[in-house]
Amino acid sequence: MRLTTKGRFAVTAMMDLALRGGDGPVTLAEISARQGISLSYLEQLFGKLRRHGLVNSVRGPGGGYRLAKPTQDVSVADIILAVDEPIDATQCGGKENCQDDHKCLTHDLWANLNNHIFSYLRSVTLAQLVRDHQGAGAVSVIQVTERRPGASSAVPA
Repeated sequence: MRLTTKGRFAVTAMMDLALRGGDGPVTLAEISARQGISLSYLEQLFGKLRRHGLVNSVRGPGGGYRLAKPTQDVSVADIILAVDEPIDATQCGGKENCQDDHKCLTHDLWANLNNHIFSYLRSVTLAQLVRDHQGAGAVSVIQVTERRPGASSAVPA
């Protein structure tokens, strides 16, 4: 199974929105510039995200997008499914007609993998991604500070 660009970009854009949404609506142009995702592609993705109730649009000057739900209520699976990204490692799309209209020998293996992947993606929320990202930023600052030649080994408080 391979997650396509559509799913990756949707998760990235939603995380960007989650990180900056506390300051008011975020424009797709801002997300596009920060994440290097085409504006027209973001417009398509956000149309789907809006239809699935994950974001709200704010019109007019100062408009943009906001999350429609708290970050702890939005899973990575919600985002991927909203943009029509299949989570499926089987060749047959789960129809059990993999080999000459019959279930192939390894169909159950791939179907079980699908279940595990979906379960994992359902368990990861935007809130967790934001916390992990913010925590990773703090760790990298500390590591860079400690490695700098001539710098004190004490970490500034």
